[in-house]
Amino acid sequence: MSSDLVIVYHRQPYEEVEENGQTVFRENKSPNGIVPTLKSFFGRVSHGSWIAWKQTETPETPEFDRKVEISDDYGNYTVSRLPLAPDQVREFYHVTSKEAFWPILHGFKERFNYDPVEWENFRDVNRRFAEAASEEAAEGAVVWIHDYNLWLVPGFLRAMRPDVKIAFFHHTPFPSADIFNMLPWRKEIIGSLLACDEVGFHIPRYAANFVSVARSLFDVDTPKRHAVPEAWISEGTALTERVLPSMITHDGRDVTVTVTPLGVDAAYIDAQAHAPATQARAAEIRAEMDETRLLLSVGRTDYTKGGVQQLESFERVLEARADLRGKVQLMHVSVSANRNMAAYEEIQNEIEQVAGRINGRFGSLDWHPLVLVSRAIPFTDLVAYYRAADVAWITPLADGMNLVCKEFIASRIDGDGVLVLSEFAGAAVELEDAIITNPFSHKSMDLRIQEALDMDAAERKARMAGLRASVLGNTVQDWKPQILAALDKPVFDSAA
Repeated sequence: MSSDLVIVYHRQPYEEVEENGQTVFRENKSPNGIVPTLKSFFGRVSHGSWIAWKQTETPETPEFDRKVEISDDYGNYTVSRLPLAPDQVREFYHVTSKEAFWPILHGFKERFNYDPVEWENFRDVNRRFAEAASEEAAEGAVVWIHDYNLWLVPGFLRAMRPDVKIAFFHHTPFPSADIFNMLPWRKEIIGSLLACDEVGFHIPRYAANFVSVARSLFDVDTPKRHAVPEAWISEGTALTERVLPSMITHDGRDVTVTVTPLGVDAAYIDAQAHAPATQARAAEIRAEMDETRLLLSVGRTDYTKGGVQQLESFERVLEARADLRGKVQLMHVSVSANRNMAAYEEIQNEIEQVAGRINGRFGSLDWHPLVLVSRAIPFTDLVAYYRAADVAWITPLADGMNLVCKEFIASRIDGDGVLVLSEFAGAAVELEDAIITNPFSHKSMDLRIQEALDMDAAERKARMAGLRASVLGNTVQDWKPQILAALDKPVFDSAA
């Protein structure tokens, strides 16, 4: 069946597991993040499609169905799985995407390595995604492509299906031209994105950088500009922009440039926070802590997340503030990434070494200053920790958005708690009532976490009131219509 909406994303929209010899599709554990958010759009069309890849040893004759039909709470949709061999996956994802693109997108030029990249493999995989989208799309359908792994899909798809509307959303940071243009394939990438009807970003800075890169590579016009809304201007943060081009024109095509910061499912989190089991667990955590204050940090094991820098700051603070020893504890959740990738294994090992050193230096028989968790915590349990924590310490070196800080805020139905947030997280432009810190500065990191710990109740509650107004005023439900509204696709108007 042809689809009015085709979503193209590298991951499948469920967790595929074996139970009693049968393949079972499970819903993702967290209500937030891109997968459940995107699936929610299928409820607005009669039929949708999702394009993803699935690894197999035999791509020509895969051991799985190429297409599966799904009917769930999100709607009716087809999942089209592209069979990729292990070598194709390694080249496409682990090498090209993670070793070449990822460091450039996050500004880590020293980690950039394109020598092992097999560009033809990346092009071939992107072409196959485009072919699958072309096959699924109805006449005039919307094809919505997500993230840097699929940069070349719009260009291929435009040549195959000039009738469809093509949107692309970028979930990571987008760097300035002097960094992005280190990529030797820059012109092909941007040329593909200029084949879209719309290119979207989380915050104005990333959109402005995209336009700047396009200008550096092509003869483009920017006929429309507008002032950035006050809600996205946070004074004193590194990522604030004040004026933004909202359209660029190239080769006779108008490309709409949109900014829509992703929010969280605040209603779901609120329900979880109010649940008796969550409140009981939060009270239990607080009782276990006694009078010890709980600092909470949640993220992935990635050099962009600043985990090592945060732990080193905690160590310096404990060294300088003897009065905090025995009085604070940091729960550092750093979910292990792929240890088969050298960069992530290196960071994981370094985090474990620093954590061990901190506990060895400052710990005692009845107090461990640091609890390191290297596995994912079920979301319902995480909400209990959000509620119990005194401070959420979220300090990535670079981050496209960061939903953890918004989850923490949405969980604080008591109106208390402090957020210490990196100014290089995209969310910082919306959350000016957080304590903003520069994770590249020892002084800033050390002083800001102490400021959070020393803050009086009146200021904590005033800041949290402002943070909750921001988060509750821009939920995941608010994000949805804005992305596709720019495409002016009648099917969405009639199905809404």
